[in-house]
Amino acid sequence: MGNKLNLTDSEKRDIIKYLEAGKSLPDKYRFLLFDTDREVELLWNGKTDEVENMVLPFQAIEHIDEPRSEDKISAQATLFDTSGRQIKGWSNKLIWGDNKLILSSLKNGPLRKQIEAEGGLKLVYIDPPFDVGADFSMNIEIGEESFTKKPSVIEEIAYRDTWGKGADSFIAMIYERLKLIHGLLADDGSIYVHCDWRVSAFMRMCLDEIFGKNNFRNEIIWYYSTLGRPDDKFAQKHDTIFCFGKTNKTYFNQEGAKVPYSEDYIKSHFRDIDEQGRVCRKRFDAGKWRVYYPDAGMIPNDVWEIPYENSMSKERLDYPTQKPVALLERIIKSSSKENDLVADFFCGSGTTLAVAEKLNRKWIGTDLGRFSIHTTRKRMIGVQRELKKAGKNFRAFEILNIGRYEREKFLGVNKNLREEEKRIQRENKEKEFVKLILSAYKAEPIDSFNEFVGKKRDRLIAVGSIDTPITSGLLEKIVSECQEKKITKVDVLGFDYEMGIDFESSKKLGIDIQFKVIPREVFDKKAIEKGQVKFYDVAYIEVKPVIRGRGNIKEVAIELTDFSVFYNQDNTGEVEEKLQSGGNKIIIENGQVIKISKDKNTDIIEREILTKKWTDWIDYWSVDFDFESKKEIIRVVDEKTGEEKEEWTGGYIFENEWQSFRTKKDRSLELISAFKDTPKGRMKIAIKVIDIFGNDTTKVIEINV
Repeated sequence: MGNKLNLTDSEKRDIIKYLEAGKSLPDKYRFLLFDTDREVELLWNGKTDEVENMVLPFQAIEHIDEPRSEDKISAQATLFDTSGRQIKGWSNKLIWGDNKLILSSLKNGPLRKQIEAEGGLKLVYIDPPFDVGADFSMNIEIGEESFTKKPSVIEEIAYRDTWGKGADSFIAMIYERLKLIHGLLADDGSIYVHCDWRVSAFMRMCLDEIFGKNNFRNEIIWYYSTLGRPDDKFAQKHDTIFCFGKTNKTYFNQEGAKVPYSEDYIKSHFRDIDEQGRVCRKRFDAGKWRVYYPDAGMIPNDVWEIPYENSMSKERLDYPTQKPVALLERIIKSSSKENDLVADFFCGSGTTLAVAEKLNRKWIGTDLGRFSIHTTRKRMIGVQRELKKAGKNFRAFEILNIGRYEREKFLGVNKNLREEEKRIQRENKEKEFVKLILSAYKAEPIDSFNEFVGKKRDRLIAVGSIDTPITSGLLEKIVSECQEKKITKVDVLGFDYEMGIDFESSKKLGIDIQFKVIPREVFDKKAIEKGQVKFYDVAYIEVKPVIRGRGNIKEVAIELTDFSVFYNQDNTGEVEEKLQSGGNKIIIENGQVIKISKDKNTDIIEREILTKKWTDWIDYWSVDFDFESKKEIIRVVDEKTGEEKEEWTGGYIFENEWQSFRTKKDRSLELISAFKDTPKGRMKIAIKVIDIFGNDTTKVIEINV
């Protein structure tokens, strides 16, 4: 507030009166008290210039470095192998979690250096969820039928928070993310923001304020022709895409941006002949003669007519917000060149990333939805396979998340306290955490046991740590307390379970132990109050190794023999009550997908189980034949020295060596993996199964070859 305030005594008295009453100051005082050089400023309830600056380490879940699907995994390629190769160096990144925390960690954390070593982030395209009434359910196919998958509670919470206070909360959400993106973009980078009539006015003002009016590049109108024309107004058939540069040095790829001339345009405009006898068009433009050739193409104007993917398109995934490939191709070709790094922080079904990979760009994609990450993973493996088959090179990608570290925030203690005070504060927070989990699980606390903290009817409850997975060691302690105190019914609740944990051993001892996954939404008070927090059972995988060969030359494959899940999505009684005559609805109850129908004439309710086989639950599975070969190393900043260091988390990265999955066009699934040559001795193999909801389960087996 550099200048001296020229306020009258009555204005000063007025301000004090407002402050004492705890009321907001009228706008006239805001302008008198705070200098502002903004001619027009976007204001909303709770506006703040504060931006998230937390740095969380990225946890590597999976590494996909070669999309093998053949019968035999060879140790080395043959001399005449013409397939594409993995490009070394940068691994593309698919990150699951809240993009505010991801952006803050990318902008302020160790990965920033890696991004800058690749030349910086050159292009961002985002298509944020701007439809207040949107239904983010999606169709999922089971065998011959398809049913609607509701968004998970975490996705519902994200959209509810975005729209909880209408436009105010949407602008607050997008404003902070745009500020973080601005800080992460390279100086010659650009951003394309996709929106429609609902928020385009707010979005333009946010972008003007953050990126500066001088860095406005284009307002692109994307026109599409879809069915449906209202009788009382003009049909709404376009979206808006705003393009801004970070600075006035924004890179624009003139050659990449060009599109071919239409045949009609060539016939009507190219009527001249040059010195070599070639057809051309000569124009006197800006003080000199210019020559244009029909095969050179032209830079299009800012109205783009690009159709949606039709229902027969091989790119069509039936994902609710999927955008056409041609739209992203034009954006990526226009504002980046080969090997540049591009990003999409609301990546949905992964169109931006698929196009970037095909155009030989590096990429980062993030999304809050687990199902989105899974859809994108399958799509990117599909793209890798296409490129490899065509003899083109491709990049590895890794799947990261910040889940574990996000939870650690809950335990955040004041770093300025003495060690003893820190310990007490952490203990109190851990007690709060257990209390929170028990209330979400509708259990009552107890304190007369070592490992058990709660009770629900006749079952005792053990809760895993907030920031580490449930381990075999903890399970052993639980089992021994059960044996010692004759406890027979137990529920174990955990965010994560250590890979390779043996869930069956306790059952052999006659103890009924149920393993449940704590959902991320336990930290949302509104979700707990509304009873929206559902704990689901850990899925159960059975496999058998298939070993063949003689002497020292052996090879191994994995056969998937069983998979069971336990989900509930609906209240059957309510569904049956609301069902109209002749209607039907597909529900999920006790680990079965069931079709409920009401007969048109008799109103008799019929139930048909759609998940007829255990394989119907599986959407994807993959194998790491040499588990524990790749340690999970994270880069962290030392609190005392401020220097970066590498740390082993104690976990391992799943190296995806073979995979089989269903696609929209091909619903089949292989149940035996490819064979892999293997040396004699003991080996650990990890098997990952992803169900039709995008939830994953991993089992580790040890075999002796």
